[in-house]
Amino acid sequence: MSAVILALTAGAVIGLALGALGGGGSVLAVPALIYLLGFTPVAATTASLVIVTVTSATALSAHARDGQVRGRTGLLFAAAGIGPAMLGGALAGHLPAAVLTAAFAVIAAAAALRMLGPRSVPDSETPVRPGRAAAAGAGLGAVTGVLGVGGGFLAVPALVSVLGMRMRTAVGTSLLVITINSLAALTMRAGTAGSLDWAVIGPFAGAAILGAWDGKRLSAKLSAGTLQRVFAVVLLAVAGFMLVDAVT
Repeated sequence: MSAVILALTAGAVIGLALGALGGGGSVLAVPALIYLLGFTPVAATTASLVIVTVTSATALSAHARDGQVRGRTGLLFAAAGIGPAMLGGALAGHLPAAVLTAAFAVIAAAAALRMLGPRSVPDSETPVRPGRAAAAGAGLGAVTGVLGVGGGFLAVPALVSVLGMRMRTAVGTSLLVITINSLAALTMRAGTAGSLDWAVIGPFAGAAILGAWDGKRLSAKLSAGTLQRVFAVVLLAVAGFMLVDAVT
């Protein structure tokens, strides 16, 4: 199968995840770029940031039109993560490939197990505590910078359980956080962008953008819990594969 067809297929799946779940796209984008398209871990994390930034911004506009984005909270959450994201982006280029792969696998597995566990979804929105939002945002920004992920797979659970958002509002708000964090991390990797294979990244990103629109429509038809559990199982399998690859 040609690289372009693989890129189109992977991009469509990743866009679907971002549009439906408000996250998770980059967690699948990095292993897809490494194992399907032959990118190095460092190049894959940089390319993932490019793809996730444009896809998240597209999905964000659709959710915002439906009133599912809490702008002030999302901006506070994201602002706290900009500095850590930029520092993490600078650090990533100095880490061994095996360390990046193993760290990514561990974070992905933890997120998958969190998704599969019992969830407490609030009946109504609760007031946001700035301190909690800032602390959660800073941690998320650091993960974004080092691992090249937008962080939505961690942001959605944090917005629900820590900040008391309803699931659908958390999905929309996480897309704002992902877009800002990804842009911040990407600025620290601008010097490596020229060496990326744009003939693959372009189709990948294009398919992801189209997939995000379909994901938005899918999220309105299926329960968020069902979508999240399916994604968690896939994510856990990917994490296990990457962890085995990193240690062997």
